[in-house]
Amino acid sequence: MAAAKRKRELGPAARPKKRAKGAPTGPGPTAKAGPEGAAPEEYSIPAPVSQVAVRRIGAELGGSGTRGADGSRCLSLLCDTKMDRKDKLFVINEVCEMKNCNKCIFFEAKKKQDLYMWLSNTPQGPSAKFLVQNIHTLAELKMTGNCLRGSRPLLSFDPTFDKEPHYALLKELFIQIFSTPQYHPKSQPFVDHVFTFTITDKRIWFRNYQIIEEDASLVEIGPRFVLNLIKIFQGSFGGPTLYENPHYQSPNMHRRLIRLSMAAKFREKHQVKEVQKIKKKESKMLIEEDPTEVVFETPAEEKPVEIQLVKPESKAIVKDKRKPRKIQRKKQKKLFRTEG
Repeated sequence: MAAAKRKRELGPAARPKKRAKGAPTGPGPTAKAGPEGAAPEEYSIPAPVSQVAVRRIGAELGGSGTRGADGSRCLSLLCDTKMDRKDKLFVINEVCEMKNCNKCIFFEAKKKQDLYMWLSNTPQGPSAKFLVQNIHTLAELKMTGNCLRGSRPLLSFDPTFDKEPHYALLKELFIQIFSTPQYHPKSQPFVDHVFTFTITDKRIWFRNYQIIEEDASLVEIGPRFVLNLIKIFQGSFGGPTLYENPHYQSPNMHRRLIRLSMAAKFREKHQVKEVQKIKKKESKMLIEEDPTEVVFETPAEEKPVEIQLVKPESKAIVKDKRKPRKIQRKKQKKLFRTEG
């Protein structure tokens, strides 16, 4: 009680001021005394990077199926929020603002077979939309590699990312989303796996490898998938289009072309059968015999016919000597039975 009364007796001037957010704690040297009569020279210690760390959020559209959910779990970005199909994509910016996040990965599934992935820098942008192809989860691959959960990954990029401007923008977006900020409180003080982004066939191939300590060799962990770029937008989940992939082909168009090719094969087989039927129905044209065809034919030599007048000798029949002995034994056995 005495301590409480002492606190109340202190006036507003004697109360300590509130510490500003990001200011250093403790009675450390915050000011340096200057010469007599001069004001002290003030200097501030910069706040640690972890206070302005990048925060990520993963979102998933409801009804995306097991493929999209497993893919997001394998990326260690568990879906914090599930959205309704009726909601628009701009709602994600509000969700990120409520969660105090400035980076977002959004999985969008359509027709329960096509998976799309959005990478966005909320709320200002830019954002990129990808089609996820050839996704293989950890359960399918069964690789021998392994890493600790929460450890910092290295990021390895293809040299092509530095040659074209849209790839350079994607590289910066990947770095800000997948890398761990410096001095982050949840980061581990070592590195045991690496994320690789390779550009092949106008697509971005993602792989996850473990770094073995003994010889620094790489062993794949998984998951693995391919990102096919669709568009890059200036804003977050919308806005003016900065880049559109001319080589992109929608899954619906791809499936339509496959159906058309199969239909063309079936149509070709049907036409061949009809042509064969017409040929069978046509009347056969009788061609007159050509007298010159027999010019080069040479008659074969006729063999004389031999008639056998003598009857062929019959083969000797070899009788089995054991049969009469067997018959005698049977008769003897019958006699013994009757006598007995």
